[in-house]
Amino acid sequence: MTQPDILPRTVGFWGAALFPVNGMIGAGIFALPAIMVAAVGSFAPWMMLFGALLVLPLVFVFSALAARFDSHGGPVLYATAAFGPFLGFQAGWSRYASGVVAVAANTQVAIAYLAVLVPALEDPVIKASAVIGFIILTTIINLVGMRTSVGALGVMTVMKLVPLIALIIFGLATRDPAVGFALPRFSEFEGVVLLTFYAYMAFENATFAAGEMRNPQRTLPLALMTALGAVAVFYMLVIWAYLAIAPVVGGNASALSAAAETLAGPAGAMVIAIAAAVSICANTLGGGIVTPRMTFGMAEQGLLPAIFAHVSRRFQTPDVSILFFGGIAVLFSLWAGFATLAVASTLSRLLMYLLAALALPVLQRRDAVPPPWWHLPASLLAAASTVWVASHAKPEAWEVFGFLLVVGTLLYFVARRRPVQAAQIA
Repeated sequence: MTQPDILPRTVGFWGAALFPVNGMIGAGIFALPAIMVAAVGSFAPWMMLFGALLVLPLVFVFSALAARFDSHGGPVLYATAAFGPFLGFQAGWSRYASGVVAVAANTQVAIAYLAVLVPALEDPVIKASAVIGFIILTTIINLVGMRTSVGALGVMTVMKLVPLIALIIFGLATRDPAVGFALPRFSEFEGVVLLTFYAYMAFENATFAAGEMRNPQRTLPLALMTALGAVAVFYMLVIWAYLAIAPVVGGNASALSAAAETLAGPAGAMVIAIAAAVSICANTLGGGIVTPRMTFGMAEQGLLPAIFAHVSRRFQTPDVSILFFGGIAVLFSLWAGFATLAVASTLSRLLMYLLAALALPVLQRRDAVPPPWWHLPASLLAAASTVWVASHAKPEAWEVFGFLLVVGTLLYFVARRRPVQAAQIA
């Protein structure tokens, strides 16, 4: 069967753009304004621009790689084609582990936001039940079909962005936006730039589901680059609005709720709290849609047992991969002590970024036509920024990361029961 026969290509540009947008705009946008303004003052919006420029080489690398493939898997395809199945498996395993932990952690945060409005959710049993219930709900939505999943994600994206857009408009229209360019001290700059890098992580989500996109070689690069630019501008506007509304800050995690309360009273704070919960839920739903497509792609290539490539005849979705992901996410959500693992999952994602950055020049050297001269510097900048961010991780995060790497290596040799298919370059 050809790829279009296995899973239908129903996702266009706007659907593809929803994945990076919801990957980058999750819980962070509701806490970052106060944290960054407290650290660097009126320079905070420009820090978000700097963070976007720091991530830009990585986004370019993924865009260039996405233009070469039309199947599921994203970084798994790229690393396998460039370095072979072992590193391809590690790229997939590291990103999958990161995605599972993120879904479990983010769902708990979303329920914590809703507990402000529904105090009963503070009860440990009810909270655990709500977390499990939401993960099960998103799993069912994902099973029903990609079109349904993308539609639900679109609705949730509108629900979370509209209150933030209203905050921007009313904040900048009624208060002094305090647009400044006072450079912070270097120590403050370095400490905050890591936060800006983390804010843009998960931009790569859309590449996992390339096999269900129409003309992915054109759609994905355009969606990735457009999403990065739009999200960077949106972050800057939100922080400027926050500066205009509440210039005296103390690093409050519920910064935007406090700003909205200043503008519109308790009702404003409630709307932003709901938007925060919806934003995190949309982030979780987006991860739940694309991450199972990675195991589906790995099974297609022979890196995982063939059962993970099973497709539902009724819904035309990778049902086994989706159910497995939902089950693992439920188990992690019940584990209260995964904070260190969550930090280590960031290192796992950085490994995937590094492999992708190095894969581009390796693949381009095999082409008959030499690439533009600036592609190699962009790849080297992407690799350097990834290594620099990883160098700031704490020792315990490296220990857990090493454990995950060993587990991934063992799983690789267990899973390698059938020949690995060469990644098809379109």
